[in-house]
Order: sequence, then structure tokens, then C-alpha cells
Amino acid sequence: MKTLYPIAIILVTSFFISSFNSLDKNDLNKKETLSNNYTSAKNDDVVDSELLTDFFKRYADLKKYQSDVISLYKNRSYGTIWYENGKITQYGLLLYSKLNNAGYEGIQIEFPYKNEIDQIFNKQTTEKPSKTDSDMLLSAAYIIYANKAFNGVDIETVKRSEWLLPKKKVSGDTLSSSTVAKPIMDKNKVVKFDQYNKLQDVLKKYKKIEQDNTWTPITVETPYKNIRPDAKSVTVAQIRNRLFVMGDLQNDSKSDFYDQELMDGVMKYKLRNGLKPNYIISEANIKDMNESIQEKIKKISLNMERCKEIYPTLLTDTEYIMVNVPSFELVYVKNGKIELVSKVFVGAPLTKTKIFSGNIDKVVFSPYWTVPQSIVENELKMKIASDPNYLAEHNMEMVNGQVRQKPGPDNSLGLVKFIFPNPDDIYMHDTPAKTLFDFEQRTFSHGCINVNKAKELAIAMLKDYPEWTTDRIDQAMDGSAETTFKLPSKVPIYITYFTTWVNESGQVSFFQDVYDRDGDLNKSLLPDETVVSN
Repeated sequence: MKTLYPIAIILVTSFFISSFNSLDKNDLNKKETLSNNYTSAKNDDVVDSELLTDFFKRYADLKKYQSDVISLYKNRSYGTIWYENGKITQYGLLLYSKLNNAGYEGIQIEFPYKNEIDQIFNKQTTEKPSKTDSDMLLSAAYIIYANKAFNGVDIETVKRSEWLLPKKKVSGDTLSSSTVAKPIMDKNKVVKFDQYNKLQDVLKKYKKIEQDNTWTPITVETPYKNIRPDAKSVTVAQIRNRLFVMGDLQNDSKSDFYDQELMDGVMKYKLRNGLKPNYIISEANIKDMNESIQEKIKKISLNMERCKEIYPTLLTDTEYIMVNVPSFELVYVKNGKIELVSKVFVGAPLTKTKIFSGNIDKVVFSPYWTVPQSIVENELKMKIASDPNYLAEHNMEMVNGQVRQKPGPDNSLGLVKFIFPNPDDIYMHDTPAKTLFDFEQRTFSHGCINVNKAKELAIAMLKDYPEWTTDRIDQAMDGSAETTFKLPSKVPIYITYFTTWVNESGQVSFFQDVYDRDGDLNKSLLPDETVVSN
């Protein structure tokens, strides 16, 4: 089990902050009124070590959480946490609401003794646990919920998934001064990446689709033939319905004819999901549409989990570059607004692009390319041995025992590269292989990020430096000599892995899991501390 020390970090950050931000005064007044219905004798306001020991004997399925629960009570001098003056607090009511709605936050969780917890909040039943038992049950529930909701996956899982974007730290001073009953509402504290809330809204929509049972299978003929405009079949009508359910069509006319209305819906669906923009409905498109609603919900939940591990400055930086590997897309934000969007291609499955954050500190025009030794050994060595003119024919040379390619339009790095120091020595760069950007799945590189609009990106990044006019950039990119510009102000770069993304208008995109990271993450998130009571 993952340890939750010090536990106050969860309470100080997302749990209470985000929850109370979403409640208005009327909600709180209602909860306060409800809390007045719960009374208790004064001696029920203390939870001592003897009571804790006895509690975990009687509620044996919670034994594994005993040390964490005891730690909670030590920090409160063994006073009750969820009751005050014999009445259940707003925090207790809020925790119960969170437990009941965990599915809408993308959290897979079951709680032992959930029936007993329900009894605590059921005004109609007189068979309730004692106030001290109730308080300890809620504390154990909090430990399990917080572990799933905010502590993220353990560090070894993070390493395996290569989701290594660092999280902002909370100082020890802040933690030591924190209490469960009085969370600190400080704007500088950790907040969730805002994509989390957008995904949560979409999750609610998809759960509603699941409840309404409107996600019906699309049937196709075998062998499959691409469906084009003017086609007429039952499958066309089913596709129309699916696009309506997903929101790509405003109405479902029930027509089985592939008309202009359906063409518009197909185009919206393809653009939304980063697919090649045409009106052909391929077998791969049908396979994607036929993915179960449960799988879609799982994908949304997994990407909500990823949001918990991302560095919050991605929200507050006014200038940064974000590369999302599954969508094969780069976004450059400047002055808080999107300045440029570009297609990219990334590492092949055997040479995956790493997921991390860094800072771009140099822009290099007309670069040399020092060929990695692994490529020399695996790809060039035999060619050089069989053709003495191979290096010269490919504008390459041997320097200090290393092979490098000279600047020029055919250089594998193109005419500009962007350097951000990292242990894997990967970077972003231009490429002469522009036709590769026409593919839907763009996994072609040895790990570096190849940018379609590399020149436009350089121009946008250097706009604040008057000496770097467009004409000067053109001259620097003529391929004659390498020119390096060290950026006075570094530009943050985030290389991410989101297979589900919600844009500013609320449209959700589902991208290919090109490195099968969803499967790995899902395995790590299967409930490992769940014990169902008899």
C-alpha cells in the first residue's frame, strides 16, 4: 500500500480546495442544516488509542490502513475529525458526497463497510455505528479515497510509464501548520491541471450515454468496403446515429443515405480526433466508433489520472511549447494565447519519444547533425563499408571518429533545431521529409520531435528579439553555415502523453495509444487495496 505521509498535503490541496470552490453558500447552508441532525454525547468527541485498537479488531478489512488512520488522529491530539461538538461536520458530508460520486472523477474505488457508512448518513435508520466508530470509518474511507484521488500512482509506476513531469512541492512548514479541520485556502497551493475538470465534464456526458443505452453497435458487411458519399445502407444509418450520440451531428434523421449532412458530421468527427480530413469511412473508423462506451469512459478516466501528475506551471506559464505524442501535435503558447499549432512526428515504438519537461535554451539554424553511434552501428556501418563514397554522397563527414552530416536542405535535422538539455539528448527539429506529415500515425523518428512548421516556430519564438528579423532567419536557414542563438529567456517545453483531450470549446478527442501506455497505466490503477467485506 502507498503511504500517505504527511496526510495533510491532500487536505490542504485539491480535496477541500476544489470541492469548496464548487459549492455555493446555499449548498453549504443545506449541508450545515443536515449536519445539525447528527448529535452525539460529549465523550464521543475523543478517539483514544484503545478505541482505535478495538476498532481495527472489529473492522478487520481495514487493518492495512491502521497506521495511516492513527497518524491522522495523532495530528488531531486524538480528537474526532469528522464530528465537532457531537455533530457531523461539513467536511464529513463532503467526504460522503465524494465517495458516492468517485466514478464521476474517474476513480476506481470500492470501500469495505460501505453499508455501515451509508447508515451514518441515513436519517431513517436507528442502526448506526457509534459516533467514534463512525469517525474512524470516515477516516479510513478518506485514506482510501485520497490515495486514489490525489496521491497518484506510486513512483515506480510513474517511472515505468515515463510520466516524469515533476509535481510542485508543498513545503514542510506548510504541512506542519496544517490541520484537518481548517484547510488553507491559499491561491499559491497546488491546483489540478485544468484539463482534469474538462475531462470530468466529458466523463459525466459519457456516463449518461452509458446509462441511456444509446451506444448501439454498428454492423458492417464482410469483406468491408470503404463507405463513401452517396452510399446507402443500414450501416450508414447506424453511423449517423453514432455521430449524433457523440455530438458530431445536431440531429439524427435516421436516413440510410450518405448525404451532405452526414458528410459534415464525418468531417467534424475526423478533425476532432486528429484523423485525415476526408469523407471516406474506413474500416479503422468503424472500429473506433464501435469501441464500447465502457472503453471510452476508461480512457477518459486514465487521462484524468495523468492530469494529477503534471506540473501546475503548465497552467500559469504565459509562454511554453506543449507536444502531445498521441495527437502528433505541437502547440506554442505566447502571452497566454496560442501562437502556433503544428503537426509533428515522433519516435517509432522501438525508439519512443520520452515524456518529460524541460526548457529550450538554444535555437540552431542550418545545423550539423552528429549521427548517434547507435545509428552508425545499426544502420550506417554496413553502407559505409560497401560504398566508399557513401559519406560524400549524403553530405556527411568523419570528425574525431564521429559521423556528422553537414548543414543543408537535405540534412536530417532540416534547417533549424531547438535544444532543451535532457539526459536522452533528444530535441525538436525541422525535417526534409515533409511527406511524412500526411500520415495519420506519425511514429517515424529515432526519438526526436520533427516539426512541420519549424521555420514558423522559430519566427514566432524570436519575435521579441528585433535583431532576428524574418530576413535574417531566412539567411540563417540557407544551409551554408551553422548559426546558434542562445535564448536570453528560456522557453518551457512539455512533452506529454494524453490519449484523450478536451479543447477550449469542450470538444473531446480520442487519439491512438501509440506506445500502449493506456494499458500499462490501467493495470497499475486497478484497485490494489480493495477488500470487500462479507
